[in-house]
Amino acid sequence: MPHSPRHSADGASHSSKQQQPSGWARLTDLYCRAMDRLSIWVAIIAALALLIGVLAVCHMIFTRYVIGESTTWQTEFATFSITAAMLLGSPWVLLSGGHVAVTVLPDALQGRLRHAMQLVASLAGLAFCVALAYGAWLYLLEAWHGSWTTGTVWNPPLWPALVPLALGTTLLVAQYLAIILTSLKSAPATPESATAGGQD
Repeated sequence: MPHSPRHSADGASHSSKQQQPSGWARLTDLYCRAMDRLSIWVAIIAALALLIGVLAVCHMIFTRYVIGESTTWQTEFATFSITAAMLLGSPWVLLSGGHVAVTVLPDALQGRLRHAMQLVASLAGLAFCVALAYGAWLYLLEAWHGSWTTGTVWNPPLWPALVPLALGTTLLVAQYLAIILTSLKSAPATPESATAGGQD
């Protein structure tokens, strides 16, 4: 027996309502996309910091071995620049999956069990980064209010060197949240829901 036009229209309207994402889904998707773009832009800044650190090392070598003069700021500046590059680039490394990981056990698992293990690992990483970010911001504020310096021959203020630590760990927290939200959204369907979907 053919379906009536009204029944077909109702079915199309019902299916369109099911396919339309909720407000929470749109919000999380917007956050994840914004966080991914932010991590990429910060990674570009990290690359520039790395380049500046390499140039400082080259200047140190030229000053010490070609001109024959002593160096004062180059070693410390290069250390700060390269460390800042490492910290600011860490959210992009997490986003691209470029961090060092032992995947023997996850590769042996499949389906929901593998997804659950990845989610637990992301939550553990999030907790560690939250604690690290908290300590980094406290350290930065203490260095700022105490007017701390490095205590070297150059003796610059310490707080600028701590800014990448605080920002990098905070961005790591935000990137972990984006990864966890994406993981929850892409969770594999249960057999019951898959069966129900097939019957519909």
